Amino acid sequence: MNKLKIPLYQVDAFTSTLFSGNPAAVCLLEAWLDDPELQSIAAENNLSETAFLVPNKEGFDLRWFTPVTEVALCGHATLASAFVLFEIKKWPAQTIAFQTRKSGVLSVTRRDNLLEMDFPSRPAVLRTPLPGLFQALQVTSGDVYGSAEDLMIVLEDESVVRKVQPDFSSLSQVDCRGTIITAKGEQCDFVSRFFAPRVGIPEDPVTGSAHCVLTPYWAAVLEKTELHALQVSRRGGELFCSLAGERVKISGRAVLYLEGEITI
Repeated sequence: MNKLKIPLYQVDAFTSTLFSGNPAAVCLLEAWLDDPELQSIAAENNLSETAFLVPNKEGFDLRWFTPVTEVALCGHATLASAFVLFEIKKWPAQTIAFQTRKSGVLSVTRRDNLLEMDFPSRPAVLRTPLPGLFQALQVTSGDVYGSAEDLMIVLEDESVVRKVQPDFSSLSQVDCRGTIITAKGEQCDFVSRFFAPRVGIPEDPVTGSAHCVLTPYWAAVLEKTELHALQVSRRGGELFCSLAGERVKISGRAVLYLEGEITI
């Protein structure tokens, strides 16, 4: 029986330094495998996201899986995918188009030493806190906003964001994909953290898709469209965000950690 060999790359995204940023696996396929196989590979990789790419006429089809489920949008694994194509596979153009199943066409453009992703803006709306939310985050108060998939809680300042220690078991019972906490930054425009135990990611080190929510909010609050952001998880990450109407441009760097091959 012939075994299938799949090229695999592990990339630290939203950083230029190894062992920081958010690690993602990138798998290059010639054609789609069955969904259970894709999910099994993501579970075996055991990273917050594994990206799968299949060539098409305009660029690539792209899907993302956590260890337990497929997701509709993922920033850091998109950045990692573009990094592999630009830096390792020597994609000749300045822009790569990714066709996704639930988020339309996403493009990534090389701009000097940054990779700029073009994502949909997901403005948040002020809402009543869900039962158990503050208790799960172990905070006493904050303004709560709802978006397409995630909740966002605006806290008093950066020090509060850094100190939050959620009860992940309780937070997994809150009805949303993930929970963003954020505040105005001390050395940047804003800081954030992102928790998604409901989809198998207790804390995501750096979350590109969360900045589709964060960028329009902070652009309005700070009255500026160009924003410098830090995600203050243990690994940490840096993002450069720009609000462009109904789109958000999210830029960052990436670095290769591992190159190998899956045999199935």
